Amino acid sequence: MKKLLPIIAASVMLVFFAACSSSDDGPTENVTFAVPVVKSLATIRSGVKVTAARQTASEGKIYVTQNNLFYIAKEEGVHIFNNTNPSSPQNIAFLEIEGVHDIAVKGNYLYADNFIDLLVFDISNLSNITLVKTIENVIGFNAAYPVDAQYYDYEVGPGPDEIVIGYRTEMRAVPTGGIMAYDEATGALSNGAEALPGAPSVGTGGSYARFQINQNALYTIDSWKLNVFNIVNPTTAFFDKSVYMEMWFGGGAFETLFRQGDYLFAGATSGMFIIDATDEFNPAFISGFSHATACDPVVVNGTTAYITVRGGSSCGAIEDQVNVLDISDINNPTLLSTYLMNGPRGLGVKGNTVYICGDNGLNIFDASNPSGLSLENAYVDDVTDVIPLESHLITVGPNKITQYAYGENYTLNVLSVLNF
Repeated sequence: MKKLLPIIAASVMLVFFAACSSSDDGPTENVTFAVPVVKSLATIRSGVKVTAARQTASEGKIYVTQNNLFYIAKEEGVHIFNNTNPSSPQNIAFLEIEGVHDIAVKGNYLYADNFIDLLVFDISNLSNITLVKTIENVIGFNAAYPVDAQYYDYEVGPGPDEIVIGYRTEMRAVPTGGIMAYDEATGALSNGAEALPGAPSVGTGGSYARFQINQNALYTIDSWKLNVFNIVNPTTAFFDKSVYMEMWFGGGAFETLFRQGDYLFAGATSGMFIIDATDEFNPAFISGFSHATACDPVVVNGTTAYITVRGGSSCGAIEDQVNVLDISDINNPTLLSTYLMNGPRGLGVKGNTVYICGDNGLNIFDASNPSGLSLENAYVDDVTDVIPLESHLITVGPNKITQYAYGENYTLNVLSVLNF
């Protein structure tokens, strides 16, 4: 909420010093300010609705269950498609959730975040979806800070029961004092403050998933912790604990979460961390693999892990690459090979075939020899993530979902395209 008097006073001072500057030192320099966008939690929560199908223009992720395809439109909502026939998916419903970034589905229940809340929906009847539980203030959310911002307007901030949901940028004169600069190198305000921090079938997310379900536990990741929820009874689901581990600190922020059997694999800006989830409600750190700061989802197949490591921009300065790890000794993951690739992003694996999204489209690799990936085919398209199912393959890109049938010799045949 704006503090009007300080802003008015600051504005007067800025005008005064700008006038002095223009007369004595030439034109005043303009710089980019990041201005927080604040919203009340009551407004955010009251905005959750179930509506008829609609179109979207928001970037997002994909998630699939046996018969349904979900498109998670970032901070907009969840589009639900009947995907019984992948050649003709039917847009059937929309969950309007302003703060959604990820979902997970088990049986008849869908779990979604709403900035800092966890929502539970009963989707047993897609014609009558109902919100059955809201667990408040349990998800960590940090709005993405604009990379071009040079200063931070601290006069705008959340009041009681409000949060910052984003930032807008404004060009203003260089401040003469009273407004903090943003340190792009450390991601912190210049005063040292840190950013605010037989069983029912389970669906499948892409490599950018941040939610995973293990038996009766739902896991979500924040930047530096793993959250555990008890979903034994979905209608009375509750937050169980946050797991902080000494070994994780200083190791970069969590970005993605992948599950294979009793193990979780967290992709972080500094590498991959392996977590033992045999005791579903008490996950424990096992080991990790480190690399220079970068953005990196991870997927696992058997005793091999694949990590795409993307540098540049806010991701870091490391050269773009794909790392292949041997995890046969879960306590000591070792690097098998590195494949250089332009702008690698999401990825998926099916058998001995690895599908990786990159700047040049969808790349298909023969991974029968993990020590030497072999590029066999590529499809030029703007894609960010992929889910290789046993039956067919699904890719997602900006406002588009494409489903493919597998062909011979690493080929794909288009089944359907959803354009938003």
